[in-house]
Amino acid sequence: MNIFIPLLAGVVCGYLFRRRININLDKPMSATLLLLIFFMGVEAGKVEINALNLFIASLTFAVLTILGSLFFAVLLGGRLR
Repeated sequence: MNIFIPLLAGVVCGYLFRRRININLDKPMSATLLLLIFFMGVEAGKVEINALNLFIASLTFAVLTILGSLFFAVLLGGRLR
């Protein structure tokens, strides 16, 4: 909910000032986006994970997803050639 209040305030301000203010915001928006990505990376780097367990879980999930898709393709589509 905290993200919607500034978002709606920005939409209202943009609507009210749409004809009055004409400022090029390309560079400030790019800088803000780069800072946001940087700080997201900093926060992600703080999280400690066990990479081996995560890899095994991801691999298991991927294999089971592929096998399930193949099973239903054969079941619904006919026979395996």
